[in-house]
Order: sequence, then C-alpha cells, then structure tokens
Amino acid sequence: MPSSTLPDRLVGVNLKMYFDAPSTTSYITAITKLFAPPASISTGVFILPSYPCLASASDLLDMTPQIILGAQNCHSEDSGAHTSEVSPLMLKQVGCRIVCLGHAERRRAPFNETDEVIATKVKAVVRNGMIPLVCIGEKSQSRIMSEGVGLAIRECSPQILSVLRAVQGDVPIIFAYEPVWAIGAQEPASADHVLAVVQDLKDLVSTLHERAEIRILYGGSAKPGTWRTLKQGLDGLFLGRFAHDVGNFERVVREVEES
Repeated sequence: MPSSTLPDRLVGVNLKMYFDAPSTTSYITAITKLFAPPASISTGVFILPSYPCLASASDLLDMTPQIILGAQNCHSEDSGAHTSEVSPLMLKQVGCRIVCLGHAERRRAPFNETDEVIATKVKAVVRNGMIPLVCIGEKSQSRIMSEGVGLAIRECSPQILSVLRAVQGDVPIIFAYEPVWAIGAQEPASADHVLAVVQDLKDLVSTLHERAEIRILYGGSAKPGTWRTLKQGLDGLFLGRFAHDVGNFERVVREVEES
C-alpha cells in the first residue's frame, strides 16, 4: 500500500507521446533545475513521461525526490502472457510513484476501457505501493449550468464509485476531473461549473469513505490564471500540452505555490 502522505496541492503534466527521448531528458532536466534544492516548494510536482523514458527519468530525478515520477497507464497484472503491456510491478521497480489511469483517450476507441477495467488497474497500482491518478469526466455538455452539473455528476459518480469499491483502507487516491468536452479546447470549463461538480463529488466521497488522502485536481485546458478561479475547491491541476513548455509549467506551479 502507498504509505507516503500526499501534499495538500499537486501540479502535474502528462507528456503523452509528444516527446522523443532526447527532448524528454531536456524537459525533465530543466524542471529539476527549477525545483531542486536549495529551492523549496510545498506543492507536489509530478511528471508522466512515455514508458521508454521512465528509467532514465528516474535517474534524472534521483536527487530531486520532491518531483514525483509517474506512468501514463499500466496493466492489471504484474506479469504474464500480456504482449506489449506494461507491468505495474516494473513501474514501481523503475521508480514510479504515481500511475495515471482512465484517461479520456483510454476510455474511448480503440481502447474502450470501462470503469471495471480501470478498477482492476487501480487495485494493481495500490498493490504495488503506488498512487492511482484516475481521470474522470463527463462527455455531455449543457449551456444551462444546473443541467450541466447534473449531467457531470451522473456520468462521473460511477467512475468514482468503481475506484472506491476497488480498494480498501485509507490509501491515497488522486482524481483528475477533466470534462471530456473541455480537453484540448481553447478555454477550460467555467469555474462555476468545475467548483459545483467537484463539491458534489467530494460530498459523494465523504458519504462513503473518510479518506484524508484523496485529492481532486482539475485538467482540461488548464493554464495560468485557471488556479486563481478554482483554488477554493480544488487540490491542484493536471496539465497537458500547454505545460510542455517548461516556462508555462513553472508559471502554473508558482501560481499554485503562492496562492
């Protein structure tokens, strides 16, 4: 079981498959220079490189333990006849502390991962002493706020419940709320929508589990300025392509750190 306490606030970036090996090294090296000692930040920073770069990234981050290495997905089994899949045990062995699961790109075709499939992966991540970062979000959108919030709760609640039922005890879990319709959009979802949805989701969690170690982040076109509108109800941000620029990533982390 993961035993380390999560920071109160988290900011992370998913590199997806945009970076090759040399550019991943350059990116992570630049991040370590920003946040390595003697610099001191209380915000947890995490990076999700592509699989082939995880071992080298772990070496780069060896002297910067406050930057958390994570993987973009994993299989539900530690070993076996699963050609091309990635073992959660091996992710742990190369230094990963977080594993992203249930990203919108995994939930849709061609992968079509269901809540049940994601729940089995959550179990595997926890079993190997890592922290699951589970992406949740609704596909439906409405121009009427109350209706949009209701749609979001109906679609996100089963995604959360399947995760909470998959694990026992007070284990750390991170949820990244990313309205599917806001991913890659010019603007993030409105702050009023996000705060209303997240508050309802927190209420749902609290009725089932008193988990001090649950964090809910916002993703979906987050950028500088987004945090100021969300900081009263969220625990951090999960960034995409905007943060592939080191300067942009630093601006967001500093914004969260200073608020």
